[in-house]
Amino acid sequence: MAATKKRERLEVIRDIIKTINQNRKIKPTRLMFYSNLSPQMFKDYINELITKGFIKLEVGDDDKKFFSLTKKGQDFLIEYKSIENFIENFGL
Repeated sequence: MAATKKRERLEVIRDIIKTINQNRKIKPTRLMFYSNLSPQMFKDYINELITKGFIKLEVGDDDKKFFSLTKKGQDFLIEYKSIENFIENFGL
């Protein structure tokens, strides 16, 4: 029986921010689908990321809501990648 590895908190945050970055603008329902989280967990993560200034919720001309990345969110992805490279270089 193969054990499924539970994603760590930072991995979930990275996945959410990365998905927004790849799509530039993404609707909440689609982001929740891609993030593979329960609605409540998704809401908790999104609220934290908005509060801390990593992402923002915007409303388009057609009154549709979407998420986009802030400069802080983009910086997070760059630094996270540096940490991943650092760990990989040491074979961990």
